[in-house]
Amino acid sequence: MHLRELRIEDAPLMLEWMHDERVVGNLRADFSSKTLEDCCSFISSAITEKNIHLAIASDEDEYMGTVSLKNIEDGSAEFAITVRSAAMRKGYAWFGMEAIINKAFNELGLTSVYWCVSRDNERAVRFYDKHNFHEVVDIPAKVLERYEGINNLKWYSALNGDELNVRDSVAGCKVIHINTIPTVNAGELSFFESSHDIAFDIKRIYYISKVPEGVRRGFHAHKSLKQLLFCPYGRIQLILENQYGREEIDLKDPSIGVVIDQCTWREMLWLQKDSVLCVAASDYYDPDDYIRDYSVFKSILDGRDGK
Repeated sequence: MHLRELRIEDAPLMLEWMHDERVVGNLRADFSSKTLEDCCSFISSAITEKNIHLAIASDEDEYMGTVSLKNIEDGSAEFAITVRSAAMRKGYAWFGMEAIINKAFNELGLTSVYWCVSRDNERAVRFYDKHNFHEVVDIPAKVLERYEGINNLKWYSALNGDELNVRDSVAGCKVIHINTIPTVNAGELSFFESSHDIAFDIKRIYYISKVPEGVRRGFHAHKSLKQLLFCPYGRIQLILENQYGREEIDLKDPSIGVVIDQCTWREMLWLQKDSVLCVAASDYYDPDDYIRDYSVFKSILDGRDGK
């Protein structure tokens, strides 16, 4: 799969999805009257200062759909995507979305990308919710003007720095998406609640800051303490080791956290100066709960593994 510029020879396959009810059934635009000439006209003006429309192509370079950044201004753009029926459930939609958003942030230097779908479009809503995109509750008036008279829309956004493809666990510890409410061009508010969003009561919160780049901290495990670790600013590599092995994950998105609820050796490497590590813990500070000797940790681990 790859992105490329649209070509005139893509027009017949573009017209195919425009006349395919399985594709356009829940879209607000009327595509049934579109012609091959309309497709050619669209392709000829696919890239302008305000809009970028690219083809999602197969490894064989066959056109599979169109992905777009529209209304590019003030550091943001509106995202849109459509794929042919032949491309559905084959990864083309996710590939195209991830690629165009990365282009928006890494090549164009945008700060946010937003989009909306009808809440009745269950397939699209399910797709975006599955990939943990945040629903936006405060949309700028000039954006809403383009959708005047259209109701029941669900708005989403992604911010520069968000991780788009986060795995579910690291060394058996759950990776969670912290509740996050974004506002287009005005940042995000993230929150979590004891017992509701994490499976333990919070008795202590602490954070580590002002750490130089390249410094490692941690080097311990806990006998029974449970913790949620997240990085609200900067980039920190979290290295975890337990009965499931040794794995790393980079914490750089404030809405991503890792729950450690088992005996796990942890090390934290500061990949960016002045990054902040926040921890929500299930109990008060207890020095006797710490395992600071790696050999002791390994012996405990071997005993739990039955070795």
